[in-house]
Amino acid sequence: MAVDKLLKDEASEEKGERARMASFIGAMAIADLVKTTLGPKGMDKILQSTGRGRQVTVTNDGATILKSLHIDNPAAKVLVDISKVQDDEVGDGTTSVVVLAGELLKEAEKLVASKIHPMTIIEGYRMAAECARNALLGKVVDNKADLEKFKSDLMKIAMTTLCSKILSQDKEHFAQLAVDAVMRLKGSTNLESIQIIKKPGGSLKDSFLDEGFILDKKIGIGQPKRIENAKILVANTAMDTDKVKIYGARVRVDSMSRVAEIEGAEKEKMREKVKKIIGHGINCFVNRQLIYNFPEELFADAGILAIEHADFDGIERLALVTGGEIASTFDNPESVKLGYCKLIEEIMIGEDKLIHFSGVGMGQACTIVLRGASHHVLDEAERSLHDALCVLSQTVNDSRVLLGGGWPEMIMSKKVDELARKTPGKKSHAIEAFSRALQAIPTIIADNAGLDSADLVAQLRAEHHKEDCNAGIDVISGSVGDMAELGISESFKVKQAILLSATEAAEMILRVDEIITCAPRRREDRM
Repeated sequence: MAVDKLLKDEASEEKGERARMASFIGAMAIADLVKTTLGPKGMDKILQSTGRGRQVTVTNDGATILKSLHIDNPAAKVLVDISKVQDDEVGDGTTSVVVLAGELLKEAEKLVASKIHPMTIIEGYRMAAECARNALLGKVVDNKADLEKFKSDLMKIAMTTLCSKILSQDKEHFAQLAVDAVMRLKGSTNLESIQIIKKPGGSLKDSFLDEGFILDKKIGIGQPKRIENAKILVANTAMDTDKVKIYGARVRVDSMSRVAEIEGAEKEKMREKVKKIIGHGINCFVNRQLIYNFPEELFADAGILAIEHADFDGIERLALVTGGEIASTFDNPESVKLGYCKLIEEIMIGEDKLIHFSGVGMGQACTIVLRGASHHVLDEAERSLHDALCVLSQTVNDSRVLLGGGWPEMIMSKKVDELARKTPGKKSHAIEAFSRALQAIPTIIADNAGLDSADLVAQLRAEHHKEDCNAGIDVISGSVGDMAELGISESFKVKQAILLSATEAAEMILRVDEIITCAPRRREDRM
């Protein structure tokens, strides 16, 4: 007896050719969506949310664009996922990785149409990816031993990363900020100690790097505005119980004087708590929660600077930077680790007052203050700067550097092409297709700049047949240029991550031959 129906009513399945087509088309559509943001002349996208307030984001960061999309196609979700991983792992190359995966699938579609089995294509792609990686490894430059050269490499990488972002007009200024901030980390990839504060007003050029820590709070009334050799207690505790707060309970009293007694007891309790805190021998108290007027008064009398409502991110970072710990009980002063810094003072940025901690225990800490015309500009500037900081912190650990501007793709493409000629059998078609997909990246960079990509890529290929060639696409002059002279560099780690992630994602989507969509769950009528 034949099984008529295996799945539930509203479930659907697509098999064989149709499933593969759905996967390919979804993945290519995603690649085409972010394609126009690639390269120094890439354009931005406006993302508008449907939630309250209709929030608008203006960005050309591949991961940010894809994160905001609600996608139904399962293959497209795989590409969104690799761009997120690329963003978390190395910070940059989020668009390139999606575009390369899309191009690999486009080539695979042609091969499948000419009756080559997907497994053969995957095998060819694997060989090609290995060959391309070895081609890059043979060309890397490592200047870690020479500090001056290494610093100039970092500057070039930062400038190349910022080139395609909103900060491209002031890329030297921001590249310098990013390199200075990352050099202070001394090889750590923990970007927690670099704080970015956004303040609307001024222009992007007015952004600066401040050594130390800035807390976006005001100093209370009647408290010292400047403290030298500060001992800081960072706490997360309730300092607002000097008023009666008995929720959901009834207190019956026979006269008003009894109410006053309860309030008096509450006040006494608060006074005791403040005494214990002062007993730690501190002169600055930073609290995550509110501090009411009465305890604030007590702190002011004791000459202690009390800062309330410091956001959680702020106090965690402050504790990390000053070398203190976040306390919530104050009975054993000797077991609480206090933070220390040389000077606390109030500073003005634009119209706002902020608190500046300088000479902090953790010398790696610094704050980058971004200025800009509007919140949208500042948000995009922060994303761009974060990309640069991520790439630089990874490069400090893995100091291998390559040239940029489509040069690595042409190097890989040439080597992969040579491999295709040596390989017998159907695999060679897949390897050749991989080489074509790699050339798509310089093609798209040229297309986005409005140049004649066919002519430029043909010139590039001819240049790359010479020995030790540094040719890449110079978008500014619209011709083939020497990347070493132009100072366009990229991190090897980013390129390697792009290559491997894109190949694996394309492989995964190629393996699919059936898509099963489950039936939606129904709400039962509970009557």
